[in-house]
Amino acid sequence: MGYLWIKTKHLGLRYREHPTRKHGIQKDRFYQFRHMVNGNRIEESFGWMTQGWNEAKCILEMAKIQQAKKTGVGPASLREQREKAAIKRKEIELEQMTVNNAWERYEKISTHKKAFSREKSIYEKWIAPSIGTKRLSEVAAIHLEQIKQEMDDAVLAPRTIQYSLAIIRQLFNFAIKHDLISSENPVSKVYMPKFDNRRMRFLTHEEAEQLLKEILKKSKQTHDMTLLSLHTGMRAGEIFSLTWDCIDLTGGLIMLRNTKSTLTRFAYMTDAVRKMFNSMEQGGVNDLVFPDRTGKKIVQISDSFNRSVKKLGFNDNIIDRRFKITFHSCRHSFASWLVESGADLYSVKELLGHSDFSMTSRYAHLGKNTLQNAVRTMEMQMKQAASGADVEIVSLQK
Repeated sequence: MGYLWIKTKHLGLRYREHPTRKHGIQKDRFYQFRHMVNGNRIEESFGWMTQGWNEAKCILEMAKIQQAKKTGVGPASLREQREKAAIKRKEIELEQMTVNNAWERYEKISTHKKAFSREKSIYEKWIAPSIGTKRLSEVAAIHLEQIKQEMDDAVLAPRTIQYSLAIIRQLFNFAIKHDLISSENPVSKVYMPKFDNRRMRFLTHEEAEQLLKEILKKSKQTHDMTLLSLHTGMRAGEIFSLTWDCIDLTGGLIMLRNTKSTLTRFAYMTDAVRKMFNSMEQGGVNDLVFPDRTGKKIVQISDSFNRSVKKLGFNDNIIDRRFKITFHSCRHSFASWLVESGADLYSVKELLGHSDFSMTSRYAHLGKNTLQNAVRTMEMQMKQAASGADVEIVSLQK
């Protein structure tokens, strides 16, 4: 349905009336301005009287636009005027954008990440109190050094301090990507703490058997999950998410989807793992293999594991966390056993599902026998070569 436009005595200004709504005793009017811009006729809307527009206000705006078209100074149309006003508001908004404001936006797109709850915890405890109210453009390397110092004074691990700086780096990268700030990332000017996070201890085969027997006294399910990690290297989260459609008893394969590296990979069953699955009551294809008591996904390993470790005294008098036995030590032990048995690091990388080879290389130092054997093999070849050279020289003299 077309509108009935009514011309005013002012060139280019017209209005239409609302069929029912009134402004005072008059019907509400909607004003529009028709004029030429660069040879093209355009129609621009001012607005309703109930929104504050009247003929006098429209005339003033029209005069500004006509003056701008004559002089070339200022917006030559209402649309251009509004676009410039929007840009100005955006500039003011960005100028006043604080770290907390940026975090609110970052949080909306990050809640799906598995580790986000830890990110949020660190942000709220260590980052926000220090720089949260500062504008993004104000944050400098000195402020981040202060955060480092505060965390160091609290005797936090270098890995935690590095992780905190990584959170800040991600936040500023997000702000730069979304045009919330135009300056460089301040984390680039901060020295990252160095640390050796390699697990230095793993279970021997005898210790693993002791642990499994002790856990079995307390929880069959925890025993089975521990066995699975020890024999396949699966992470706790991968075990918690495992469903029966991923178990191929005939082929001896376990398909792991939605892993930490986001890639699907396969774990290979040992005879003990196959026997364990055969002894279990299988559920539907989408049912969890290891559900909690309510049938939902487990979120952390049962305390039966830690109580068993304590009962066996594996962590007695150990302060350095790299030497403590945790559930992740089962995965670490699997990797270590592979290396000790002579498996090459590429195979270990694929079995563990590492996306970066440097992560796998952390286990290289654990294969002491393998490394020693490699040196001895090289030494033997050198001796054989030297011996062969001597024989060759003697034969030539003859």
